[in-house]
Amino acid sequence: MGCVKLVFFMLYSFLCQLAFSSSSSHLCPKYQALALLQFKNMFTVNPDASYYCEFSHPKTRSWNKSTDCCSWDGVHCDNTTGQVIELDLRCSQLQGKLHSNSSLFQLSNLKRLDLSYNDFTGSPISPKFGEFSNLTHLDLFDSNFTGIIPSEISHLSKLYVLRTSTDYPYGLSLGPHNFELLLKNLTQLRELNLYDVNLSSTIPSNFSSHLTNLRLAYTELRGILPERFFHLSNLESLDLSFNPQLTVRFPTTKWNSSASLVNLYLAGVNIADRIPESFSHLTALHKLHMGYTNLSGPIPKPLWNLTHIESLFLDYNHLEGPISHFTIFEKLKSLSLGNNNFDGRLEFLSFNRSWMKLERLDFSSNFLTGPIPSNVSGLQNLQQLILSSNHLNGTIPSWIFSLPSLTVLNLSDNTLSGKIQEFKSKTLYFVSLEQNKLEGPIPRSLLNQQFLQALLLSHNNISGHISSAICNLKTFILLNLKSNNLEGTIPQCLGEMSELQVLDLSNNSLSGTMNTTFSIGNPLHIIKLDWNKLQGKVPPSLINCKKLELLDLSNNELNDTFPKWLGDLPNLQVLNFRSNKLYGPIRTNNLFAKIRVVDLSSNGFSGDLPVSFFENFEAMKINGENNGTRKYVADLYSDYYKNYLIVTTKGLDQELSRVLTTQIIIDLSKNKFEGHIPNIIGDLIGLRTLNLSHNVLEGHIPASFQNLSVLESLDLSSNKISGAIPQQLASLTFLEVLNLSHNHLVGCIPKGKQFDSFENSSYLGNDGLRGLPPSRDCGRDDQVTTPAELDQEEDSPMISWQAVLMGYGCGLVIGLSVIYIMWSTQYPAWFSRMDVKLEHIISKRMKKHKKRY
Repeated sequence: MGCVKLVFFMLYSFLCQLAFSSSSSHLCPKYQALALLQFKNMFTVNPDASYYCEFSHPKTRSWNKSTDCCSWDGVHCDNTTGQVIELDLRCSQLQGKLHSNSSLFQLSNLKRLDLSYNDFTGSPISPKFGEFSNLTHLDLFDSNFTGIIPSEISHLSKLYVLRTSTDYPYGLSLGPHNFELLLKNLTQLRELNLYDVNLSSTIPSNFSSHLTNLRLAYTELRGILPERFFHLSNLESLDLSFNPQLTVRFPTTKWNSSASLVNLYLAGVNIADRIPESFSHLTALHKLHMGYTNLSGPIPKPLWNLTHIESLFLDYNHLEGPISHFTIFEKLKSLSLGNNNFDGRLEFLSFNRSWMKLERLDFSSNFLTGPIPSNVSGLQNLQQLILSSNHLNGTIPSWIFSLPSLTVLNLSDNTLSGKIQEFKSKTLYFVSLEQNKLEGPIPRSLLNQQFLQALLLSHNNISGHISSAICNLKTFILLNLKSNNLEGTIPQCLGEMSELQVLDLSNNSLSGTMNTTFSIGNPLHIIKLDWNKLQGKVPPSLINCKKLELLDLSNNELNDTFPKWLGDLPNLQVLNFRSNKLYGPIRTNNLFAKIRVVDLSSNGFSGDLPVSFFENFEAMKINGENNGTRKYVADLYSDYYKNYLIVTTKGLDQELSRVLTTQIIIDLSKNKFEGHIPNIIGDLIGLRTLNLSHNVLEGHIPASFQNLSVLESLDLSSNKISGAIPQQLASLTFLEVLNLSHNHLVGCIPKGKQFDSFENSSYLGNDGLRGLPPSRDCGRDDQVTTPAELDQEEDSPMISWQAVLMGYGCGLVIGLSVIYIMWSTQYPAWFSRMDVKLEHIISKRMKKHKKRY
């Protein structure tokens, strides 16, 4: 009995010791717990920091001193030592700077570190990451790191996974030869993802033979891809997309990766030669993306053998042939053939039963004809249907409106007709039916979509009112109802939508006053309400649109003074009030620092042109001609929306589909402005078009206009401008159109360069002008009359009178003598007629001279 007790006692003691040692092994060292807490306190928690995560939560909020750090969210410890060996802070909403002296680097035993999908606000990747000698997984993807990836990363010889990327406005790059060093030392790599990191390098051939996943899209790779990549026996996914200087030559023999390769992304690279027969052996391939690769002709035969393909993207090429042949791919979930030369009709959709799993279908920008078949039943899983920019006609069949999971519908730029039916789907987020012949009201089902972000119905015959129910669309970003037959008033709530960035209701029959209330903090960038019948005043609540870049209220019936508060909109670049009933002087002391286009033409504005109006046009004081890049104003969502603007330049009305930042225009024509033209306009050296015509302006043309070196069109016609044309204007070599007609200009027209190309019409109605064109003689070829010479001429009338009197006197004496001789000798009649004619000419010139002085 005593032996039994002894055995139980010893067993109990052993179990207690085992339990104690087991529990104590999970307690992380205090210095590591403290290091983690210090790391936590270096950052704020902001949900926007993990914007691209489908699900995110602040893991570090659970960290506190009262609990063992091994139990904290995202922290994993070694079961034996208690050391922190894994830190998973993916999508943890962290925001702040990650410095080289961060306590994070005290966790020297880390094997896995995931900081992806946070916001470290342009922090450099510290060389101290290279001191984690046991690290097998390092994930810094999409966390806004910047600068040069340190070469110390190549010291992590045990790495299996390395992921990092860059995002605008931050940039990541690898120094010279560091990419080769990285691949040479990291011989155990299974996954390498350097998405959008600037490598500016060729791809070395000395890389890990264990690679299963390689993603080097948008990395400025160049040269020829080593063929060895296609013979990596474990390779599952290869993404080299959008490296246009990278040339890819496929092996002509069977690839060693044929049985393992599942995903092949080669969009936007240079594919040399045709697709070889070896492609047909890629029996495991599920995703093939080869858009933007200049493939041409019929579909290469080896592709037809990829019968397991689920996602096929061949868009933006020059491929051709019947579209119906693609039904051979029975497992397709995504098919994108947009921007090619495919032709045929869509009748095959009626009897096709092989696309039951299809979720995305894109046949946009091809040459498809005929109607969309009405009896289609095999596409019930379709989520995205994109048939835009073809030659389709007829009505939109009801099966499209009945798709239960539809998210994207784009049938724009066809000739479809009929009414838009009610949608069954509750998951729509993009609908574009513009550039068709659709009619009827906007369906109510479109106004009850929880996720709808863009509704584009422009250039149709849509009628009726805009229901205030449209304001139920809480995720709305883009609304374009331009060029329809909509009438009634604009819903007041449109300015209160928290996500709306583009509002275009132009070219309709909307009427009434603008009662729209624009809420504080609204994100509107573009407001276009032009070509309607709007009345009343410009709503003062527009001052709340601090992100507004383009405001177009032209061609309405607005009756108001100039809104002097407009200059307080810090991002306003285009202001168009042309053809309204606005009146009064322009009074503003506010800044228009970014303004590039000002059109106040065809109104009733009056008074002087205020210097203060022009002196703050800072963007116009920059000549952007030589910056080498084409940038556009308010260029939001340019793939789906064009912010058309009608401007008068070079004497013609032009419709701009996009406004270049270098298209700097001032049009104040057809008003009642008076006084002198401000000299300060000459400081706006970026001006391309200046139109001050049809006002009551007087004084001289400012000599400062010589500074407008890129001016292309100058119209000062129909004013009361006097004096000479400054000779300095001949230096404006970009000037294509000049209109100075119907003023009071005098003196000689400048010669040389552009002035030699202007016609008489540029100067009509200025009786005091002389010189070029040839019809207005100005004396010697080298004669140029300056304003000072004109003044001198006007101050010295006596000299001219003496000459005239002497000439007239001599003529009179000679004339009387001739008459006497004629009467006394009966001289021939022809001489008599000549004498009378000569006297008439002399008399006429004298009268003209008297009139001048």
